Order: sequence, then C-alpha cells, then structure tokens
Amino acid sequence: MAKKTTTTEEKKVQDGAPKATSSSSRKKLDSGILYVQSTYNNTKVLLTDVKGNAVMWSSSGSLGFKGAKKGTPFAAAKVGETLAAKAALIGLKDIHVVVKGVGSGRESAIRGFISKGVTISSIQDETPVPFNGPQPKKPRRV
Repeated sequence: MAKKTTTTEEKKVQDGAPKATSSSSRKKLDSGILYVQSTYNNTKVLLTDVKGNAVMWSSSGSLGFKGAKKGTPFAAAKVGETLAAKAALIGLKDIHVVVKGVGSGRESAIRGFISKGVTISSIQDETPVPFNGPQPKKPRRV
C-alpha cells in the first residue's frame, strides 16, 4: 500500500481555512477624507481613510473625458458620483473634504459625492496662495 502525502496547500484546504477573495480583502470604512484637486484642465478626487492611506481615486480623464471637457463642472460631478458609488460598497458614512485648486469642478465634485448619501463633516480649502507673486523682469543691461 502506497501512502499518500499531502502538500501544505492541501492541508490548508482540508483545515477549512477561508480563501482570500477580492471582496473579503477589502476592508470596511466608516469615515474618511476626500481630497479634491481641481485645476483648469482636470479634476482629481482621492478618497483616503482617517490615517491618510489612499483607498480609491478617480479623475475626469480616467472616466473618458478628453481635452477641454475634462475641466468642466459636469465631468467633476461624474467623478464624484462614480467615486461615491464605489465608496458606498465599502460602507462609507461621513467624510472630511479637503479642496485644492482653482478649477471650475471644485464644488461640483463635492455635490456629486454627497448625491449618493454620504454626509460631510467639514470642508477645508488648501489652495496654495503665493506670498509675493511673479516678479517683474530686470532691466536690460547694454
């Protein structure tokens, strides 16, 4: 009689250890931070947990908008809606919003995100402002 040897993978399956799947490996998230970066040409939205670790992101360019259409409020609203739909799957309830940039999609991305039922705790504006601005050219020495 030949004795059957088992490998370590077979032992794991026999022991009843659960297999890791993509849906079970994704952790549940109650609250997070939403970073909205809006430029004249594009709108990027990043969702992180409270510690600042990136969970998911989207931009108007990644949704298929091209050229000047990427900087429109409509494209920013679509970015917010798609990211909110993904965030609802992991159980997101409330967010803190950090806005950066001067583009037209600042407010639309936030409105698109809250249209899916997520509450906003606070909105913070971190748009960089220059202290002294551009300097004039020096006079030409001949």
